[in-house]
Amino acid sequence: MGRPARITRDQVLTAALALADERGLDQLTMAAVAERLAVTPMALYRHVANKADLLDGLVGRLLTEFPPPSGELPWPQRLSVLASNVRVSARRHPSVFPLLLQRPATTKESRATRDAVCTALAESGVSEDKVAQMERLVSTAILGFAASEVAGRFSRYSRPQLDADFDALQDLLGGYIRSQSAPQHESSRIQPSRWTRRACQTDLSVSETGHRTRDQGQARASHTSRGGIPITRPPCDR
Repeated sequence: MGRPARITRDQVLTAALALADERGLDQLTMAAVAERLAVTPMALYRHVANKADLLDGLVGRLLTEFPPPSGELPWPQRLSVLASNVRVSARRHPSVFPLLLQRPATTKESRATRDAVCTALAESGVSEDKVAQMERLVSTAILGFAASEVAGRFSRYSRPQLDADFDALQDLLGGYIRSQSAPQHESSRIQPSRWTRRACQTDLSVSETGHRTRDQGQARASHTSRGGIPITRPPCDR
């Protein structure tokens, strides 16, 4: 029987993320991660198949850095929390965040986040055959804004202006989602288009240091927008 592993996959990903934050993705190597963990490079291959698997693991790590929103919240609030979490993650890991625009969701962790978006979209009334497309559009818009912000594209704008821009982006996305809802979901169509924090009272306010404070309005949040709609497996892979 072989010796017990000295490290875990979680430790490997934690070390890799720290190295990429410090040195940049181009300096992230298997040898560097092994050195950080004080093991041989071969020891890493018990937990990651190769460099690509390591990068895919980092994508999952960034997408699950914060707890997911409660499934009991109405779909607009869940999307707002997920979007806000992505933006905070980008600010905390600016050199690593571009991976989310370069690599698909392949790990259990990254697929869970994608499926959470798909479930919310299905709940909004988007037809099953359009959910996967809608998820790609919504996710790319949010990821693109966050990546542009941390890369310096918007550096000439103030933080309040960028906050307002992010709200406006969610206004646009919320309006488009509702425009694609099926006729039987009329309640989705007549709700305000915004699914931002101010209008929907998201369940968590997440700081860039990772601290979370419960929104005072959460206890009063209405769950009636779910309308008893049965939600099946997210159709992202269908």
